[in-house]
Amino acid sequence: MRILGIDYGDARIGLALSDESETLASPLGTYQSKSMRKDIDYIANLAKEKAVGLIVVGLPISMDGRMGERVEKTKAFGEVLSRVSGIEVCYKDERLTTVSAERALIECSMRREKRKEVIDTVSAQIILQSYLDAKKRLG
Repeated sequence: MRILGIDYGDARIGLALSDESETLASPLGTYQSKSMRKDIDYIANLAKEKAVGLIVVGLPISMDGRMGERVEKTKAFGEVLSRVSGIEVCYKDERLTTVSAERALIECSMRREKRKEVIDTVSAQIILQSYLDAKKRLG
């Protein structure tokens, strides 16, 4: 089954997709947010088109472990997405994924302007890959 990874943000939503063996996450692109309804419809249709069986949404827990307003907004998004798409949504702690994505892009000598365009999809890829790796470890 394929798994869709999401880095949910107010302005942009990063997307990543696993291979069918659930081993490797690949960047799928960044969607410019329009409204929650349009965003959910777009992602639900994309998930159906890509034959996705599970959606993993990054959960923006603060560094001290607190779950603030952003976590609640992300969970609300995930719940509506699950209802509309009919696909199970689970959550993965996304602490430091943007930092990791930024470092990886800097190491590739990517210019700042270009990094802004791809940071969200790379973050989604890291969220999804960490989910896949954890799933493999747990067997």
